[in-house]
Amino acid sequence: MNSNLLKAVIKKHGETQADLAEALGLSLSNLNDKINGKSASFRQSEIIAIKERYKLTAKEVDEIFFAE
Repeated sequence: MNSNLLKAVIKKHGETQADLAEALGLSLSNLNDKINGKSASFRQSEIIAIKERYKLTAKEVDEIFFAE
């Protein structure tokens, strides 16, 4: 997970992590835990929602969610 890249994408679209958390139906603390690797990874449905929300390419999705 490349948390810095996800944070940059959120900011680039003029949103906050709170905006994304609300869109995904998560609490802000739950989203922050997922972004920072302190809890379970993002579910497939959440990744798809983020991809669609920010119009991410498959490459961007890989770079954000599947980076080592």
